[in-house]
Amino acid sequence: MTTRRASSRLIGATALFASGALVLGACSSSQKKAAPTSTTTTTAVQNCPLTGQPAPGNVVPPRTAIAVKIDNYQSARPQSGLDNTDIMFEEPVEGGITRFVAVFQCQNSALIGPVRSARNIDVGILGQLGNPPEVHVGGIDPVIADINAAGIPNLDLGNNAAQAATHPSGRYAPYDTYTSTAAIYALVPKMTTPPKPIYTYTATPPKGGVAITSANVDFSGQSNVTWNWNSSTGTWLRFYNGTQPDMLADGVQNQAQNVVVQTVNVTYGPWLENAGGGLEVQAQLYGTSGPAMVFRNGVQLVGTWSRATSSSPTIYKTTAGVVIPMAPGRTWVELLPSSSPTPTVVAAPVATTTTTKAKAKKKG
Repeated sequence: MTTRRASSRLIGATALFASGALVLGACSSSQKKAAPTSTTTTTAVQNCPLTGQPAPGNVVPPRTAIAVKIDNYQSARPQSGLDNTDIMFEEPVEGGITRFVAVFQCQNSALIGPVRSARNIDVGILGQLGNPPEVHVGGIDPVIADINAAGIPNLDLGNNAAQAATHPSGRYAPYDTYTSTAAIYALVPKMTTPPKPIYTYTATPPKGGVAITSANVDFSGQSNVTWNWNSSTGTWLRFYNGTQPDMLADGVQNQAQNVVVQTVNVTYGPWLENAGGGLEVQAQLYGTSGPAMVFRNGVQLVGTWSRATSSSPTIYKTTAGVVIPMAPGRTWVELLPSSSPTPTVVAAPVATTTTTKAKAKKKG
């Protein structure tokens, strides 16, 4: 009797253990099926509006573009800060010299200069960028009146924006007035809207281009510029007089992913620009069109430029009528007077291949 009871208890315990194991097994199987699957979230790349390159920290700075007038007279070189620009414009001024309109938005620079006076051609340049603040040192009365009338915020480092000016040691007047992006943006804290893109961007150029190694853009003896393609950096390196590298004060050579030569009709006057008798340069940059060349990715694309209104972007097209996109990066626009020599280029060497033809054996 005792043996039977013990046996019954053993069977019951075994059954209970087996039942529990089945339940645990079922729970374990259920938990495995319910385990969440891992997911990856990708963040869209935010590109700088004026370069087409990824924004720093993937965030486009919530601020307007700013345009700084930079001297390019030989005594003003080397300049500072131009390696942090988004777009550069080189404009003709009196006496055959040129000046720069340096446009900043996505990058910062602790030292920019030397900053010099405004010119009337600036008004036509800045309209397509939404009339950003212009940073300069003075200007003749008719020019300042035109800047104000166009709605361009007028930041004069020698007057109403003097607190943003600095004068580095070793620089002498009139080439000693400098500024920084931080100092300028502190003057316009409410201008928090980034500019609209004025170009489209692609990794490769459109068809129809010709491979070149260099291009010469001769404004004058004061600014005879050559751009040499550097495949290692993917940029055009800037030289003066063919062989002299255009170096900045920080030891960086001026360079750009895109170089645009926009031929424009230029007239002089009626205003006297300086005591030497130089007349103010006037150029029609909208409501008209003209010849253009775009250099990108080691290729020359020849065509035309056109711009409908002051607030419209300048459109560059090939001779086939295809819009020319820029390579992501800095764009340098050369506003070349139509009276200047036509830019000349050096074609890239053509790769050659040698083929050996097998000779048929003669029979017999």
